Amino acid sequence: MAKTITVTIIGLDRTGSSVALALRRCNRSKRAPQHFEVRGADPRPGILETAKRAGICDRIERNLASAARDRDIVVLALPLPEQGQAWQALTGNLQPGAVVLDMAQLKAPAARLAQEHLPEDAHLVQVTPVVNARYLFDGVDDADHAAEDLFDDGNMLLMPAPDCSRAAVELASDFSTLLGATPHFMDALEHDILSAATVDLPALLGVASFHCLSHSPGWNDLQRLTNPPFGRLTHQLFDRHPDDLRDQWLHNREPLLRWLDDLLVTLQQARGALADGDRDALEALLTGAEEEYSAWINRRSNNRWDADERKSDLPSPSSMLMSGLMGDFLSRRMRGSDNEEER
Repeated sequence: MAKTITVTIIGLDRTGSSVALALRRCNRSKRAPQHFEVRGADPRPGILETAKRAGICDRIERNLASAARDRDIVVLALPLPEQGQAWQALTGNLQPGAVVLDMAQLKAPAARLAQEHLPEDAHLVQVTPVVNARYLFDGVDDADHAAEDLFDDGNMLLMPAPDCSRAAVELASDFSTLLGATPHFMDALEHDILSAATVDLPALLGVASFHCLSHSPGWNDLQRLTNPPFGRLTHQLFDRHPDDLRDQWLHNREPLLRWLDDLLVTLQQARGALADGDRDALEALLTGAEEEYSAWINRRSNNRWDADERKSDLPSPSSMLMSGLMGDFLSRRMRGSDNEEER
């Protein structure tokens, strides 16, 4: 009989809801040695109602503390403004040995909250999914577009807390593989610097572009000619609350400023080439970008970043968790043995 592992997902936008759907996919496997009982919660009423209508989890509730109480695994998938409320709810409600997988986009402020609220007998691993390449261009991050294969053939970046137990790290690694992703380890500080370039800078560019055009005299006509290119550029204003974007940019402002300065240099060069009608300069800019873009999209689509890299021969997701420790009490249940047998 499959062993039951209890999971709570706090934050039911696209990422959190996709975790739930991936675990439901695991439950459908006849060979799965464990069954996941998934509970969901979200402090945002609109997202909570969307998840309820879609039947994302076995049980969905508004009370974060109740949802997290006595669970084996807690996944946090909330934007920065809601994280403080979530960590306060976890205080006093995590069972001994529980593992918190924090998917916060910025790791430094989330780590400070964890240091303040995480009990000594619980464990924190910060994680960031790098999703399935098939979703790279859809430009939507809302709960309605959750997918069970969102993490398939992607990566899961793992950043354990300095004092995190080996068992919790192995849990995070195995859990990532169950979702369909390949686990990789990364330094949290490096993560936030790179995130400023790949998450914050595109969002800032999209918001600035919308602000510029929507305040132009021709906006009444411009808005009638908005197609997918414009939607993909500006979708952050649809997916994320302004407070979330503001807080993230301010918390990560130093690396964001450096990336923004580099972008402004490139934009000035492009503007100069356009103003001068310099065909050769524009061609050099476009050709160089296209060549590196083709190389990047090939590596990204195949999830292979080194010439000699090969896909690892990992066990099937349905059996992967059997190899991890998952914490002492949890590992024994995962392996189908009780305390007496372990002794």
